Amino acid sequence: MASYINRASRYLQLIRSEKPIHEIRAELKEGTLALLQEELHTDERKLAFWINIYNAAFLDMRRTGITRPAIYKKRLIPIADFRISLDEIEHGILRRFRSKASLGYLPQFFPGKMIKQLAVSKRDPRIHFALNCGAKSCPPIRSYDLKKIDQQLNLAQRSFLETDSKVIESKKQLEVSKIFLWYQGDFGGKAGIKRLHSKVLKRNLHSYRLRYAEYDWTDTSAVAQ
Repeated sequence: MASYINRASRYLQLIRSEKPIHEIRAELKEGTLALLQEELHTDERKLAFWINIYNAAFLDMRRTGITRPAIYKKRLIPIADFRISLDEIEHGILRRFRSKASLGYLPQFFPGKMIKQLAVSKRDPRIHFALNCGAKSCPPIRSYDLKKIDQQLNLAQRSFLETDSKVIESKKQLEVSKIFLWYQGDFGGKAGIKRLHSKVLKRNLHSYRLRYAEYDWTDTSAVAQ
């Protein structure tokens, strides 16, 4: 039987190509939480699995007519012998139980035993350039491969910054996506946001003023790449 990581990748590939997904859904429900934990024993493995599951499940639910807030809050995703929500994947597992509404500065106070068992050991802000919410301003959906996960996340980060961030020299202003505001703490605050842009865009932006661009929530099915 294929590993959970391979199943997650196949789930995303099938849903993106609009092929039947009944068998892969059944395969993802096989096994137990303990078996999943045994396979996802490193942060790299957790990232590869849960990013693909998040994006595949989001597309799956959206195409079956599930909308906000249920699509994020309800435990509608069956994995092994439990069910989980998109919010639990993003804010519990991938962000290591951080609050959804604190700009990334506060922890969740009662994340639950299962989330603690599944969560990454260290937060990686690059996930914000990998998770798709169906809006025009969201990062594109890609399939993430365990063997290339670090390289792929670096590429997603660079691509997002080069596309969505703007340097306005006349105003000494750095205009960035509102993702950087909503998860400011994940990026090390305003100084960390400027540090990241300086590194990726290869120019000194530490003295520039930050401006957060309006987020385009236009629904889109364009998930190419």
